[in-house]
Amino acid sequence: MPDLTDDEHTGAPSNDVPPGSRPASPERTSGVAGTPSFHRSPAAASLAGPRKFHANGDRGQIYGALDLGTNNCRLLLARPSRRGFRVVDAFSRIIRLGEGVSQTGRLSDAAMRRTIDALKVCATKLARNEVARARCVATEACRIASNGREFLKRVEGEVGLTLEVLDRETEASLAVSGCASLIDYRADYVLVFDIGGGSSELIWLDLTKGANGGTNPDGGRRPGAKPHIRAWTSLPVGVVTLAEKFGGHHVTSESFEQMVAYVSDLIMPWEALHGFSALANGGSVHFLGTSGTVTTVAGIHLGLKRYDRARVDGCWLQIDEIQRVTYALLAHSYEERVAEPCIGHERADLVLAGCAILEAILRMWPAERLRVADRGLREGILATLMGEDGVYRAGRRRRRQRSG
Repeated sequence: MPDLTDDEHTGAPSNDVPPGSRPASPERTSGVAGTPSFHRSPAAASLAGPRKFHANGDRGQIYGALDLGTNNCRLLLARPSRRGFRVVDAFSRIIRLGEGVSQTGRLSDAAMRRTIDALKVCATKLARNEVARARCVATEACRIASNGREFLKRVEGEVGLTLEVLDRETEASLAVSGCASLIDYRADYVLVFDIGGGSSELIWLDLTKGANGGTNPDGGRRPGAKPHIRAWTSLPVGVVTLAEKFGGHHVTSESFEQMVAYVSDLIMPWEALHGFSALANGGSVHFLGTSGTVTTVAGIHLGLKRYDRARVDGCWLQIDEIQRVTYALLAHSYEERVAEPCIGHERADLVLAGCAILEAILRMWPAERLRVADRGLREGILATLMGEDGVYRAGRRRRRQRSG
C-alpha cells in the first residue's frame, strides 16, 4: 500500500487547471520577484527520459511536486490525463519544521531530524515511481531560519533531494494556479488565500479584467480564463507561529480575539493601500481558501467521521457556517478538539490559530460564501511542469455548483 493520508488517494479527482496557466503579473506589495529554475532529485533526474507520452498512449510519464512547509511535508505524483492529471501516489506528514523558529530564528535539531525522515520517504517514492520531472520546494521556515540554507545542503547530502527556497510571489502565483479550476467566474472579485504554518498568502483576483480577454462572444466570462491578479501579499504569520505566540492548547475567548486582532493589524495596511472593501461592497465576491484550516472547518461542518477529500474539495460554505464551526471549536477543550476526527492530536493545538487567521480575513472583507480547495501549491507546480512539456490537457470537470 502506498503511504497515503486520508485526504490523498490514488485515483483522486483530476485537477483541471488550465494548461500552462500562470496568473497575470501581480502588483507587488511584498516578496521578491523572480522565476526559480526547476530542480530534480538525483534519483528522478537519472530516470528522466524524453518528455512525451509512452507508446501505450494512456500512461504518460510521472511528474512530481514536493512542498516542504513550516508544518507539513507533502509530495504529489501524477501523470497527465485527458482532464488535467491523475494522481498516482501521494505522501503527507506533519513535521513542524518551523517549530520554535519564531522565538529562536533557527530550525531545531529535532525538527530537522523529523523532516529528513519524511524527505527520505519522498525520495523513495520519487525513485520507485520513475518520476520524469519534479520540482521540490521549501517555503517560509527555510526562508526565514538563519540555518535554513544550511539545512537544505544537509538534505541534499543525506537524502539526495535538491530543494529550492520558493520566494513569496512565486508561492502565491502557484497557489492560484493550483486551485484556479474552482473559481466561480460569475463573480467580479475573488480572494484566494492560503493559511500556512509560518506565513499566509492573500491574492485578490479581478475577474472583470480577463488577462487574456476572458469573455465569451456574448460578453459572458469564460471559465478557465487566466485570472488577473490585482494585488497580493504574504503575511508573516501562520498557524504555527500564531499558536506559539498566543498559545494553542488552551485558548480562551480573550486570547482568540487577541489573535484575530493581531492578524487584522497585519492585513490592515494592505487593505488601506488597495481599498478592496469598497470594491467588494460594490460587486460580487467569493473567497477561495486553500489550507488545512479551511478543509478542517469544512470537514467538521459536513459532519465527517473521517476526512473525505472528495466531499471537501470544491464544496461551498456560507460565512455564517464557518463562524459556527469556529466558535463551537473555541468552546471545546483541547481534549475535545483532539477527539474531533477531522483534527486529531497533531493539529489540535493549531486549529484555533488557523481559525483566528480565517476570522480576521472574514471580518476584513464582505462576502457571503467561500469555496474550499484541497489543492494548491503542489497542483500548481504539476500543472506548470506538464504545461511546459506540452503534455497537460485540461478539461472542465462536471461539478454541480451551489447557486448564490
